[in-house]
Amino acid sequence: MSNTIRVVLADDHVFVRDGIKSLLENEANIEVVGEATDGLEALKIVETEGPDLLILDIRMPNLTGIEVVEKLRTQNNTIKIVMLSMHESEEYVLKSIKAGADGYLLKGSSKEEFLKAVHTVANGGKYFSGDISSILIGHLTNGTNSSLEPKQALAEEMIITKREKEILKLLLSGKGNKEIAEALDISKRTAEVHRFNLMKKLKVKNLMELSNKANEFSLL
Repeated sequence: MSNTIRVVLADDHVFVRDGIKSLLENEANIEVVGEATDGLEALKIVETEGPDLLILDIRMPNLTGIEVVEKLRTQNNTIKIVMLSMHESEEYVLKSIKAGADGYLLKGSSKEEFLKAVHTVANGGKYFSGDISSILIGHLTNGTNSSLEPKQALAEEMIITKREKEILKLLLSGKGNKEIAEALDISKRTAEVHRFNLMKKLKVKNLMELSNKANEFSLL
């Protein structure tokens, strides 16, 4: 890849595209070479322009951003892709990773974070903002296997939900299932299920192992 990062923007809202384009073109080494208003147009522009990076809205007409990523990866297109979303949603993040996206960025991100994401992904790294486990980020960033299966497995096994983080904090403070249920205003059975799922995801068998894993990956 040349020193200049060639970017295509795909978003059905013109003011969003204009804002991103203005931000990117203030950078000496970034050039916006195309703009798309929907998923089908994004695919056509990528094919004709051959950009280094596609910045892709997750919700668009005709084809969603995730569907665009799936089609590009099916075609073995290795273009770097950053997904854009208004939503800090683990579901969207998970689907984006499974599809083969290299990054996930919130539309409300600061200028500094946006540019960091663009440069990180363009240079071969991964960038996922939002409420995502540091375990997932670490594995995806350091992984060398480009196939989608390892990413899918990591995403499904390692993402920790907000509720599970609450459970984790209470468990490590010495709370039992009944106390956790009372603290979170849930049933004891629900607390037990969350605890089971958390320990299964982190592949631990007891509180000692859970504490060690939480400390090792800075989960709290």
